[in-house]
Amino acid sequence: MEKILENKEYDFIKKNKHLGKQVILLGLSGSYSYGTNNEESDIDIRGIALNRKSDLLGMTQFEQYVDSDTDTVIYGFNKILQLLLNCNPNTIELLGLKPEHYLYINDIGKELLANRRLFLSKRAIQSFGGYADQQLRRLQNALTRDSYPQIEKEQHILNSVKNAMYDFKSRYTSFEEGNISLYVDESKRPELETEIFMDVTLSHYPLRDYRSIWAEMHNIVKDYDKIGKRNKKKDNNHLNKHAMHLIRLFMMAIDILEKQEIITCREQEHTLLMDIRNGRYQKEDGTYREEFYEVLKEYEQRLDYAANHTSLPEEPDYKQVEEFMIRINEKVVRDEI
Repeated sequence: MEKILENKEYDFIKKNKHLGKQVILLGLSGSYSYGTNNEESDIDIRGIALNRKSDLLGMTQFEQYVDSDTDTVIYGFNKILQLLLNCNPNTIELLGLKPEHYLYINDIGKELLANRRLFLSKRAIQSFGGYADQQLRRLQNALTRDSYPQIEKEQHILNSVKNAMYDFKSRYTSFEEGNISLYVDESKRPELETEIFMDVTLSHYPLRDYRSIWAEMHNIVKDYDKIGKRNKKKDNNHLNKHAMHLIRLFMMAIDILEKQEIITCREQEHTLLMDIRNGRYQKEDGTYREEFYEVLKEYEQRLDYAANHTSLPEEPDYKQVEEFMIRINEKVVRDEI
């Protein structure tokens, strides 16, 4: 792996004007970084390159470089700091690789890794929860509607709505927790065993904000009700890969919230993740055994507990991150790098 960058197909890293000496970090991504690779896994690389002086003061721009042939994405320094501040799962994992999974790293890259905790906050609850929700939808989209247990489906819809509600306070007029209470209970509808109910207690609340909140919750429920109507079943390899990544996202989020650590390679849970990827939890008809949903429920409960008991701040340390960004960019402008 340490010699992979010597291959001709990666020459663009040396030759592209936005990369070359601007690169501060390159590392493995995808299955190899998670420790869940198999003989069919591709090598993905992610990295970071400083913005050039012309990007900072002139008329050029650089946010990221994508090379589809090698599955490589290299982010601009300013761009990735913004993504890291949002605890974006696809980028925050780059700060938690095993040492041997970094293919190149200079002093600035090492300084960024040393300050990785500056980016951690309760934003991880929504960012990882949102990504897990997307992964769950991909998994469900590949299953026929009737094969997915309705009771389980209703619980996952509720979790998706709750993840969306976490973000409401930053976009709409705030309300106390409990003013809008959602829960699953027995349904009186003949076609449903259970369904989501809500208790709402709001006073002097802006109608337009409430309408927007209701619309977002409505769209989530509507999207789930469409599942299976127009999507063909994916092949089992992709299906199991989605299922594995769903659980992996929960694992990473729990570590961030409980330990304030970014652990990308899941060595301790390797057996569980590979069992899921290899189809041990899948039935012959392509649906999933009850054991899988039990694992999923356990991790959902653990994430919920971690979210309610984490010592992480509400927001990341913007001030120190900004000071770091300014200091590095000033060096670029002064040609000190």
